[in-house]
Amino acid sequence: MSGAAVQPRVSVVIPTYRRPDLLQRCLAAVQVQTLPAAEYEIIVCDDGPSDQARAVVESAKQSNPAGPTIHYLPITETQGPAGARNQGWRHARGPVIAFTDDDTVPDPSWLEAGLRAMDDDVDAITGSIEMPLPEQPTDLELDAAGLTRAEFVTANCFVRRQVLAEVNGFDERFSIAWREDSDLHFTLIERGYRLRRVPEAKVVHPLRDMRFAAAIGMQKKVLFDVLLYCKHPKLYRERIRRTPPWFYLSICFFLGASILFAIFGQFAAAAIFLALWAITTLWFFWKRLMPSAKTWRNIVELLLTSIAIPPLSIFWRLIGIRRFGAKFP
Repeated sequence: MSGAAVQPRVSVVIPTYRRPDLLQRCLAAVQVQTLPAAEYEIIVCDDGPSDQARAVVESAKQSNPAGPTIHYLPITETQGPAGARNQGWRHARGPVIAFTDDDTVPDPSWLEAGLRAMDDDVDAITGSIEMPLPEQPTDLELDAAGLTRAEFVTANCFVRRQVLAEVNGFDERFSIAWREDSDLHFTLIERGYRLRRVPEAKVVHPLRDMRFAAAIGMQKKVLFDVLLYCKHPKLYRERIRRTPPWFYLSICFFLGASILFAIFGQFAAAAIFLALWAITTLWFFWKRLMPSAKTWRNIVELLLTSIAIPPLSIFWRLIGIRRFGAKFP
């Protein structure tokens, strides 16, 4: 009987968006798992349907005809990895869904280790993420490496299909790759599902090149911190952020007070608050610089982003409060 005719034990769901080179690398790793090919399938969810991604999938099929079945699923009804993953697991045939991302390289024993841990006492597991860092990482690289310490990440998790159906999968309001995994994690905890961490189920998440001052654009992600807090205030406070961002608020207050006093001609007071803003901003810059690379690019990047991040972070929180009706997270 051919592998395609056998119901798989696990379905691997991989959302992708205009990164055919990374998708090719990921598929090459998932195709050579120690789990027999007939026991799993791969579903590539293309969130920006393209000929390039489809060609990568077809090439993967042809390069390993004896390998697992690979499905190409163009996603046109939603936008974002949460919606793409939902379409993927609903299309899947396996009773267990293994999620990873197109920029990971799963270990050869990833699926076998994950399935071994999915016994009758477990509804979902999260594996381990390895992200090799250079000898002198930049601040952005150190920030990205925070993924390796996360409790539950869609770059490496296994969830029973029945459980996903019961919780209605991912909340598609998380329209970018941020906090949709925490939302699912918190939902599973609140509904009493049984979770386990399995370090033996490994994926490597190589660093990607990031544009200069990328941290500025990344502040938009704070929108989805607000949504997460709106849905799970108790767990958000326990596991994400224990208090509101008082430091950022202080910096914004100092800057705003300086501008207001200057407008009303109170230049001495304006100078005091401007000095307080400069001191706190420089402290923020220094705190970020100390553990990271002392290159000119990193230093200049940190100086610029240390000025921009606090007001942008607060701005996006306010937009999130207006959009989702939450309290200040």
